[in-house]
Amino acid sequence: MSDPPAIPSPPAPSKRWEHFPHDADLGIRGFGATPAQAFEQGALALVAAITDPALVRGAETVEIEREAPSLDLLFLDWLNALIFEMAERRMIFGTFDIKIGKGRLTARAHGEAVSRDRHAPAVEPKGATFTELAVAEDSPGQWRAQCVVDV
Repeated sequence: MSDPPAIPSPPAPSKRWEHFPHDADLGIRGFGATPAQAFEQGALALVAAITDPALVRGAETVEIEREAPSLDLLFLDWLNALIFEMAERRMIFGTFDIKIGKGRLTARAHGEAVSRDRHAPAVEPKGATFTELAVAEDSPGQWRAQCVVDV
């Protein structure tokens, strides 16, 4: 009898996020098959510094549009727009729909009013910074968007 054929391991998910250490601040990274997916995952990394994104209901939608001459600056503007909208509206977002084309980002951020009891916010982000700012295609179809956020 011969051994059954080996089953290859599934590929690592193309959409994911992570935090990376940086002195007193927090580095965030998003990964995806496209810049839009990497921006979405970067936004989730930002939210995950505040609360578990799975706790956030998509009861309200906020539309955000930004333009910038490069993907790096567009990512920075995107995160700062989210931080502004969260502070101004006293909301937290948990899911995002993003489109990027010709230096323009159009997005919908879905979330709800912050509940101290349910969301137990850990930090309040003050702003995304130029520190370690990068948006790059690390390999074909694998984009990374990152920066340090002042918390």
